[in-house]
Amino acid sequence: MTTASYWQALDRFRAFARTEPDREAVIFPEGTNPDGLPAYRHITYRELDEWSDTIAERLAARGVGHGTRTIVLVLPSPELYAVLYGLLKIGAVPVVIDPGMGLRKMVHCLRAVEAEAFIGIPPAHAVRVLFRRSFRKVRTTVTVGRKWFWRGETLAAWGRTPSGLAPERRAAADGDVLVIGFTTGSTGPAKAVELTHGNLAAMIDQVDAARGHTAPVASLITLPLVGILDLLLGSRCVLPPLIPSKVGSTDPAHVVDAIDRFGVRTMFASPAVLIPLLQHLRQRPNELKSLSSIYSGGAPVPDWCIAGLREALTEDVLIYAGYGSTEALPMSLIESRELFGGLTERAHRGEGTCIGRPAEDVLAQLVPITDDPLPTWAHVEALAGELETSRGIGELVVAGPNVSTHYYWPEEANRQGKIIDGDRIWHRTGDLAQLDGEGRIWFCGRKSQRVVTAGGPMFTVQVEQIFNTVAGVARTALVGVGARGAQRPVLCVELEEGADGETVEATLRAHGTEFELTRRVADFLVHPGFPVDIRHNAKIGREQLAVWAAKQLGSDG
Repeated sequence: MTTASYWQALDRFRAFARTEPDREAVIFPEGTNPDGLPAYRHITYRELDEWSDTIAERLAARGVGHGTRTIVLVLPSPELYAVLYGLLKIGAVPVVIDPGMGLRKMVHCLRAVEAEAFIGIPPAHAVRVLFRRSFRKVRTTVTVGRKWFWRGETLAAWGRTPSGLAPERRAAADGDVLVIGFTTGSTGPAKAVELTHGNLAAMIDQVDAARGHTAPVASLITLPLVGILDLLLGSRCVLPPLIPSKVGSTDPAHVVDAIDRFGVRTMFASPAVLIPLLQHLRQRPNELKSLSSIYSGGAPVPDWCIAGLREALTEDVLIYAGYGSTEALPMSLIESRELFGGLTERAHRGEGTCIGRPAEDVLAQLVPITDDPLPTWAHVEALAGELETSRGIGELVVAGPNVSTHYYWPEEANRQGKIIDGDRIWHRTGDLAQLDGEGRIWFCGRKSQRVVTAGGPMFTVQVEQIFNTVAGVARTALVGVGARGAQRPVLCVELEEGADGETVEATLRAHGTEFELTRRVADFLVHPGFPVDIRHNAKIGREQLAVWAAKQLGSDG
């Protein structure tokens, strides 16, 4: 009998499938009820375990096994979780990416991983066939849905019941690559992040610790990775109707319905989901009494949104603002009660956004602001004095069991993004921050988006938090126009519905003179709707806004 490697954390999932086989694992929308709300179906832990065993068996018979890089382009669904668990049961390496980054950009990224297997929905296979030279090493293809005009097999034809005895399995080493996930490229080139078996196992423990080691019972899933982790904690994972590349278009009425209908206890969502949810709750009050915790991520959630949710929901609900990235999730957390204990007022005075203390077992430090590589910690120490010239603000670097230490591609990303410190490897987040006396991290903006004027650097989030308090402002974005070192700071403004642009601009100008950080801002431009990232629909595309602002001001940028 052959021996297959697998992700040892799956033992948790198998334990639930064995002891509570009929527990709902994935609850998913299918069709519409007479009342216009989504109809739902579910698969159980036993069904998902057997289905993923079947997929593992079929893939192994076709040569897919330990280390086989396998592109997975499947919409959030039971099929996605069955495929991912099937791959992890045989030690294969799923490669996941956001198609919303753009077709050619996605193909360029996927070409670099030289995958040997490809599992996807029909449009994904159409891309594979159209750009066949970019997928020349693919030998195994599986279509989730109907085949169109290509060879290969369909997932449906494999059935959901394994045909033979499962192979003997051994746990893979913690340092083996478990999954390759691409960053969105929303604030720089997309990179292929290697996450190891140990990284993901640590994430499970950290998510569990963040919840106080309380079973999630039922989770609302808007990010597939969270579903992978929550299934290992025994959750009933509820998938509301959503389009992955347009999370912000999710109907908040469907979110409310799913929470109430299935007794959802915890949810992870970006501001693009939480802000419409708050607006809906204000129009149609509902305390969502089953909900005990909300975790936000993807971008800083506005403090007014957190405050509004605290008013709309039950008094004991916990609302966490989280901070993380593809390379490290979570990095830090802060609960709303601590935020409103004086920290939001500090944010409104220009200190940045408090994102809490480092997550369990995560170490965080600051290094001087530089666009140059920092190969070793000795290089960091040689520049230590430069932190004084940036008011104590530096680039945040992190290390810990959940933090990726290597990029699969491009190799240059390892040179630019990692720092060797003896046995420890620090990850450079590309985010600027400061640390307060209580060990809390204050996010000040992206390093690549800092505005470098003749009078010194300006950091986006610090400036924006001051201006965002002005009545009539939905949000703002600081950008620089001109050559770095002599950039002109420009504030782009997105108005609240019904706000008068001239009145808001006059108020912004007056407000800006009250703070040293904002006195240099003299140009204010109203924008109809900020560009945002594709994964969470929340991170502002300041690079695109800078190009737009330069045109508005008649500058060549």
